Amino acid sequence: MDNLNHILVVDDDDRIRSLLKEYLNENKFLVSTAMNSEEAKAKLNHFKFDLIVLDVMMPGQSGYELTKEIKDKNSPPIILLTAKGEVENRIKGLELGADDYIGKPFEPKELLLRINNIISKKIKIDTKKKYSVGEAIIDLNKMIIKLNNNHRKINVTEKKILMEMLSNPGKTYSRTQIGELSGILQERSIDVMITRLRQKIEINPKNPRYLQTIRGSGYVLWVE
Repeated sequence: MDNLNHILVVDDDDRIRSLLKEYLNENKFLVSTAMNSEEAKAKLNHFKFDLIVLDVMMPGQSGYELTKEIKDKNSPPIILLTAKGEVENRIKGLELGADDYIGKPFEPKELLLRINNIISKKIKIDTKKKYSVGEAIIDLNKMIIKLNNNHRKINVTEKKILMEMLSNPGKTYSRTQIGELSGILQERSIDVMITRLRQKIEINPKNPRYLQTIRGSGYVLWVE
């Protein structure tokens, strides 16, 4: 059971929760459920989830509000369940940090495909392996980055950030998320750390190709 991906299904509709739990269990997922945002947050505080399936329209705190709240806390990927035809609302969900959405009513098989698509993108990081980012070779075990025959040491905090970003290439991390991961509270200090990493990874740190700033959102690591 420990190797199964753990999914949290949040929906105030008992029938949908039961249906999705049964279907996802049959497809080798471990599933927990919550009937509202408060119950979901309680479970997020106690368990590690690989993905959240979240209904938008719920009594109390909506799915959008919950997405906004937890996405600043390094939450797992989120798939929103939305009413069909609400294009603007779906865009709003993506802007708040959701990874995907599916309109109700939906076929469970389509949701399964979307879940598998998101989970398959997350790379399991082996610290004994070396990882390439452009010309740079990252050795997490020795905590060294090799670039143009130069060896640059990384510290424990930089290693944590690199492990997270390497496991989710192309995912944008807000300063708050990076702060949660690194234990660094001041935004200026986070920016300095990213600048240091760029100097170790990039051929031209002032015009970064791989560790980039997404204006107004945070930072992203692209891996070729």
